[in-house]
Amino acid sequence: MRDTTTVGDELTETQTAGTPSAGADTAQTAKKERVASLWSDALRDLRRNPIFLIGSALVLFMAVVSLFPSLFTSIDAYAPCDLKNSMKTPSGEHIFGTDVQGCDVYARSVYAASNSIIVGIATTAMVLLVGITSGLLAGWFGGFVDTVLSRFAEIFFAIPLMLGGMLIMSGLGKGNAWTVSLVLATLGWPQIFRIMRSSVLANKHNDYVVAARALGAGTWRITIRHIMPNAIAPVIVVGAISLGVYISAEAALSYLGVGVQSPEISWGLMVSDAQARFLQAPHMLLFPAAALSITVLAFIMVGDAVRDALDPKLR
Repeated sequence: MRDTTTVGDELTETQTAGTPSAGADTAQTAKKERVASLWSDALRDLRRNPIFLIGSALVLFMAVVSLFPSLFTSIDAYAPCDLKNSMKTPSGEHIFGTDVQGCDVYARSVYAASNSIIVGIATTAMVLLVGITSGLLAGWFGGFVDTVLSRFAEIFFAIPLMLGGMLIMSGLGKGNAWTVSLVLATLGWPQIFRIMRSSVLANKHNDYVVAARALGAGTWRITIRHIMPNAIAPVIVVGAISLGVYISAEAALSYLGVGVQSPEISWGLMVSDAQARFLQAPHMLLFPAAALSITVLAFIMVGDAVRDALDPKLR
């Protein structure tokens, strides 16, 4: 028979040796639980999402093209063109061919990226700034502030984006990327306002807000430190998707002749100039239209991936 004292000593040693390991595992688990959050989980999902990676790569590429067009073409798209080269098909000298005025389609497509990216980013930035600020104030304070801001937002929300943009831009006359951005932002911020207001209303009565108020936190501290980080996720999703929508809106306005206008260059303008001669020279329309489609698709891919990452129901 085995000695009972020896067995007891071995059990004691085993328990003693196992205690630090169990404690370390508990501490490690607690540490993991502490760092877990919506944003960290979303970032981890985005790094593994091929749609987000491909979309981000395309967005980054188009951003570089818009900032440094001279890196991608040695031809100055704003220089006078030679009419003798009118509507030439793609060749070694002009890889995308030339347009009616003899201008290089590839060079103009590269330089046109700048106006489109400016409109998309500037419009989205203004829409987010106005929409988040007003929605946060309306949802948190409620009452008279909510009523005034909501009625004011409904005035602009009732105006269709494209129709309102056409009317305002036609009244302004000559347009450029910045005026188009301002007009689109004026008509687009109510959407962000309504989403932000609803998100704040859904979060303002949560336990962490009550606890922060009980600990003596002030109104602005609760609003900035607690309400906004938890309410802004759906706004970021809509903003990311809307960026591609605003680029499409700029191209549509330019196509109709009320957006970016000559001598500026825009994909919408190029498509408008090429439509009447599509059968004679289809390259004049296909290449700028393809550049526009790829850019809009890239931003929509990023927006969809961000939406999937920030929506726990889609996990």
